Amino acid sequence: MTGESPNQPPLVVHVVHRLQIGGLENGLVNLINRTPAGRFRHAIVCMTDFTEFVKRISVENVTVRALHKQPGKDFGIYLRLFKIFRELRPDIVHTRNIGTLEAQMIARLCGARGCIHGEHGRDMRDLDGSNRRHRLLRFLMNPLLSRYVALSRDTRQWLVRDNRVPAGKVIQLYNGVDTARFRPRETTGTNNSLGAVSGLQGRFLLGTVGRLSAEKDQLTLVKAFLTLLDRDPSYLDRLGLILIGDGELREPIEELLRSRDDAVRRLVWMPGARSDVAEIMAQLDLFVLPSQTEGVSNTILEAMASAVPVLATAVGGNPELVVDGETGSLVDPGSPEAMADAIERYLQNRPMAVGQGRLGRQRVLAQFNIEVMVERYLALYDDVIGSHRRVKTAL
Repeated sequence: MTGESPNQPPLVVHVVHRLQIGGLENGLVNLINRTPAGRFRHAIVCMTDFTEFVKRISVENVTVRALHKQPGKDFGIYLRLFKIFRELRPDIVHTRNIGTLEAQMIARLCGARGCIHGEHGRDMRDLDGSNRRHRLLRFLMNPLLSRYVALSRDTRQWLVRDNRVPAGKVIQLYNGVDTARFRPRETTGTNNSLGAVSGLQGRFLLGTVGRLSAEKDQLTLVKAFLTLLDRDPSYLDRLGLILIGDGELREPIEELLRSRDDAVRRLVWMPGARSDVAEIMAQLDLFVLPSQTEGVSNTILEAMASAVPVLATAVGGNPELVVDGETGSLVDPGSPEAMADAIERYLQNRPMAVGQGRLGRQRVLAQFNIEVMVERYLALYDDVIGSHRRVKTAL
């Protein structure tokens, strides 16, 4: 039995590991907030818990539940999932990433008409996709799933080639960005307030936004920044680095900076998580994403929408977003020297940086519009429910 009635639109229950600041979670909230009234209802089930990020949901009557999964194998999670699905009676269950995939067994048991699983990027602990348990789980789940959603062509190819997911079940669907919120500096009215707040006025500002974690690898960016300062002492008066976000890499980064003198430490601003990311992004001179793994990066799209050139690692879906030499640059992951070289090229050629930023904005407007993303997800949900109805009619 499902939650749809003649007077209510179908219910989509989204299952995530944790609802917190992040690209996956941001995309989910954007989808919920932009779904037209009467088209679908939404609920979120968090395997662990949720943070203040839940306040980003601006529509009413969105149920958010936390199951408080314990570390390791928490067998009680299956009973808790069963109870919440029986209570909510979802028409569609949409899980995201490998840690939530097993919830689809419970979804089918509880009568969900559509089961969709999204892969947003590779697990840091399984970059090459060789984890046998993960491969087996995806293989066993294939008969239960209506569709797989891959956020990049790279992820789609990986699912089909390495995980034996039937190609006909996998659709590729890019993230979208709010181009009214993320827009070029000249329309923000901020007058480079970032320089004043960070104490880095008048400098070429490098920046990144994201959870400070091993997969995002901000440590490589900090090492590249320090490499530049060691190369040319004049950069002490010209460069500034901004790291937005919090996480387990904060302490290693701070430890590395403590090994330098005060003049260097003052050039790195680490304010933690911020609610004014759009304003900060528009004032950067270069956005840098040093990730070890990515699906389709929301922050890359946000930087491009802000007309900021992007320097990113050539992993996951990054090469599908950043046109190397046109809207930004791509470098190998984990290489501070290569990253420092690329940053230096932008520092020495400001017109190139401005031109690439302008082309990036044009690319986002043409190909990564948030309204298109939302409509494609809603069309997918319509198709899954329609397929279920057609099968039942045939039977």
